[in-house]
Amino acid sequence: MLDKNDLIKLARTTMPFGKYSGRVVIDLPEEYLIWFRDKGYPKGELGDLMALALTLKVEGLDTLVKPLKVNNR
Repeated sequence: MLDKNDLIKLARTTMPFGKYSGRVVIDLPEEYLIWFRDKGYPKGELGDLMALALTLKVEGLDTLVKPLKVNNR
């Protein structure tokens, strides 16, 4: 089940490294998330959020998170 706090974290947590450093997790490209899924997500909360972001994108539900973004970037 989706947790409200996880949706807020998806909308406000930024990628701390790599090509998309500084980008909010929900805004990471689907292809990038698929690459991580295949290679292995980072351990911990970041990996969990990335997996959730991919699931929402695949199901077409990522638009539910966008209104939760700070300043609606």
